[in-house]
Amino acid sequence: MFNARTKSAEETQAVAACIAEFAIAKDLLLLVGDLGAGKTAFTQGFGKSLGVEEPITSPTFTLAKDYSGRLTLNHLDVYRIEDLEEVRDLALPELLEGETVTLIEWGDQIVPAIPQNYLEIRFEYGQEDNERIVTISSVGASWHGRMEELKEALSDWSIQK
Repeated sequence: MFNARTKSAEETQAVAACIAEFAIAKDLLLLVGDLGAGKTAFTQGFGKSLGVEEPITSPTFTLAKDYSGRLTLNHLDVYRIEDLEEVRDLALPELLEGETVTLIEWGDQIVPAIPQNYLEIRFEYGQEDNERIVTISSVGASWHGRMEELKEALSDWSIQK
């Protein structure tokens, strides 16, 4: 686990773009944080780095949206999910197959229903208006081997918390 600091939505997008460079097929990322903390901005930067050309917006009402790029980007928002049984309706196992990477906003709400192999990106408000503290941690083996390189790549934003 390590921490980064961003001071604008553009910096949050730059951090995401950097992380996207390490993404491989079947990766799962959980985006966690309060409303307005930067989850969708992160997804926009991540998608742009993957070569997504269409605008990325939060799928709060549709729950899921996919975008074409170097990898297919599955973008889910589970804020409105009230029961873990509803996760089945998302067909998550199918989304995690093939040449895809899946980002789930509010993903901490469905942890019991997902594979325990993901990268968690947690956003907290900083001291200043647009400042965010971004905590990056891996669960399971998938991201474990990439964490040191990822930490080095994000060193411009690195902080000690």
